[in-house]
Amino acid sequence: MIRLEKRLNPSALLTTITPAIAVLLTMVMGGAMFAFLGKPPLEAIRIIFWDPLFDPTFASYSRPQLLVKAGPLILIAIGLSFGFRAGIWNIGAEGQYIIGAICGAAVALALYPLESRLIFPLMVLAGALGGWIWAMIPALLRTRFKTNEILVSLMLVYVAESFLASVSQGLLKNPEGMGFPGSRNLRQYDSAHNAELISGSGMHWGVVVAFISVIFAYILLTQHLRGFQIRLTGEAPKAAEFAGIKPSRLVIFCLGFSGILAGIAGLFEVSGPAGQITTDFNSGYGFTAIIVAFLGRLNPWGILAAGLLMALTYIGGELAQLMLGVPGASIQLFQGMLLFFLLATDLFINYRIRFGKGK
Repeated sequence: MIRLEKRLNPSALLTTITPAIAVLLTMVMGGAMFAFLGKPPLEAIRIIFWDPLFDPTFASYSRPQLLVKAGPLILIAIGLSFGFRAGIWNIGAEGQYIIGAICGAAVALALYPLESRLIFPLMVLAGALGGWIWAMIPALLRTRFKTNEILVSLMLVYVAESFLASVSQGLLKNPEGMGFPGSRNLRQYDSAHNAELISGSGMHWGVVVAFISVIFAYILLTQHLRGFQIRLTGEAPKAAEFAGIKPSRLVIFCLGFSGILAGIAGLFEVSGPAGQITTDFNSGYGFTAIIVAFLGRLNPWGILAAGLLMALTYIGGELAQLMLGVPGASIQLFQGMLLFFLLATDLFINYRIRFGKGK
């Protein structure tokens, strides 16, 4: 019989460098996958990790895109990390991201064509409120009826996707859109446009808020009582209970905070890079952010680095599809390998394999 035995003292060094090991293993296995698909593996890896940053032909376009892609990933992952640290598993950030985008865009479309500096802040508030309300559903169901927040939050993603398809072809559909599904393009509505703050840099308000959220999360986790409660609940649940920490309040706080960040990430995306509500607006950022959170070790600064790395695989993956004809699904699989190898290496760092019956 094969069994796993928990190590009493896992290596601190190996624990620290595990993300780098996972990236290397992903490169090796990803290269093997590209070779199996008939593509040159070394060239594919180079295009994904090197060309977006340093190729003289593509870098000038790709570098700004790094911040554009990383912004929503970092924002969502920061929110998720709070819950994950406390053992609260919000898998439905994608749904909160979609609802936040819909609510924020709805405010702008309701006020169109009015021009005012107050419209964009109102959109941000609406996006945050939308994400928060969507996250409160699994939070309240768990605290009142002991439901599983993993299943509820995940199922709500599919509800949100159906809602997105409905409003993009109905309530929020562009009346001047010649019958095509999708809302008005918010990039053509000055008061609602999340424009680049520095031309050619990719820096927009969503990226700024993502950086601020990293600093805020670090301070809250290390300097504030709520951060201590989150860490204590995740590391020693019985001690947290003994200390009088209310689990229901923590569930509502963590899921609510996660929903707010996912909601405003959706708002910044729909009013900026995406531009409009469409049936395929959601790009999987909510799910990819789970990988970013774990790859960053649930640490704010680690999430910042992991978000930039994951954004690099997005941009490099698009380049690989363009230059080598690599299937889009293989790029998603390549990104999924990162989480797989991270969890696998974590398993072997914390447990050792034993043969035979245990004592």
